[in-house]
Amino acid sequence: MNQSVATSSYIVCVGNSWFPTMPGGLNRYVYELTHHLVAGQEQVELCGVGLPQTSATSGLKLTNLAEVDSPIWKRLWSTRTNFLHREATKPDAVNLHFALYSLPILASLPEDVPITFTFHGPWALESEREGAKKLGVFVKRWMEQRVYDRCDRFIVLSKAFGTILHQQYQIPWSKIHVIPGGVDTSRFQPNLSRQQAREQLNWHQDRTILFTPRRLVHRMGIDILLTALAKIKSRIPDVWLAVAGKGPLRDSLEQQVTALGLNEQVKFLGFLPDDQLPIAYQAADLTVVPSQSLEGFGLILLESLACGTPVLSTPVGGMPEILAPFAPYLLTDSISEEAIATRLTELLTQKISMPSRSDCHEYASTNFNWHKIAQQVRQVLLT
Repeated sequence: MNQSVATSSYIVCVGNSWFPTMPGGLNRYVYELTHHLVAGQEQVELCGVGLPQTSATSGLKLTNLAEVDSPIWKRLWSTRTNFLHREATKPDAVNLHFALYSLPILASLPEDVPITFTFHGPWALESEREGAKKLGVFVKRWMEQRVYDRCDRFIVLSKAFGTILHQQYQIPWSKIHVIPGGVDTSRFQPNLSRQQAREQLNWHQDRTILFTPRRLVHRMGIDILLTALAKIKSRIPDVWLAVAGKGPLRDSLEQQVTALGLNEQVKFLGFLPDDQLPIAYQAADLTVVPSQSLEGFGLILLESLACGTPVLSTPVGGMPEILAPFAPYLLTDSISEEAIATRLTELLTQKISMPSRSDCHEYASTNFNWHKIAQQVRQVLLT
C-alpha cells in the first residue's frame, strides 16, 4: 500500500446538490461517501450547489459554489469564482462527480494532485434518450469530454458503465476502476414487520404490494410495468403497485392506468420523503425496477435488499451485477412487458420462491456496506 494512503489526507469532492434537500442517486452517493470518508478519519471538503453554510459533521467542510435556483450561466460563473477564492488547504486528492460543475473549476485544480472522476452515467446520452434537443445534447457531451480529458482516473459503479465510459468517451480501461455503490444499513434495515410498515404508510394490509421508486421518465420503464401489471391482473387480482417519484410523464402514466383499467391496482405517491423510503421498502412484498436503458448501477436494489425486501429487475446496465450472484431468478429474461409479467406471476404465485428477509439483508450488508466501499474509493483517490 502506498504510504500516503495510510495517513489522514485532505480530499476535495465536487458533487451536484445537497442530498437531504435535493434527492437523487448521485446526490445520495456523494453525501454518503463523504460522510464515510470522514468517519474513516479523512478531512473532506464537499463542494456543490445549494449547500448549507456549515456541516454538523466534524471533519467535513462544506463549500457552496452557487445557489441552486439561479440561472445556469450564473451558477457556472459563481462556481468558478467561489471555488477559486475559497479558503482551503491544498488537497491530496480531488474527486469530481458531475461534469456541469466540474468544468468551471478545471483551471483552478492543482496540476500535481490526482484527479478522479466518479462516472455516474452518460449525461448527454441520457438526455438524448429523453428527447432533449440536439444542441443541448451536443453541449453536454462537449462538457463531459473536456472534463474527462483532464482526469487521471475514473471510478464506475458497474462494469456496464465502465464499458460505456470506454466506448463512448475513449477512456482506456487502465484508468477505470469498478467499485460498486454502497448502502447505509443503519437506515435501510428490516426493523419493522410488513404489517407495521403498512400501518405507518396507511397501505393495504391484505393485498400483494409492489413498490417502485422511480423518476417518471421514459427509460425508467414505468409504462412497461403498467402493461405487465394489466397482463397479470386476472391471475393476481389483489396486486397493488405503489409508484414513488415525480417526472414529466406523470399525466400520461395516469391516463395509461385508466385506459388499462388499473385504477384499483396503482397509486402514484408523488415525491416520497426520504425518511419514509425504508418504510415503503419494508411494506412491499416485492420491489420492481423495470428500467429500459442506462441503469448504471441500481442503488434501489441495494436499499430494498438491505430492508429485507426482494427486488425484481430487468437485465439492464449494472443491475445484473448486483442480482446475479445472489438470486439470478430476480432478473427478467428481457426488458419487455411479457418478460416482466411472466416473472412477476412466477414470484407472486410462489412458483419461484423469493429469498427470505434475512438473506436479502445479509447479502446487501455483507457485500455493499459503506464502510467497505468507502475504503476502496479512498484507495483509488489517494494512490
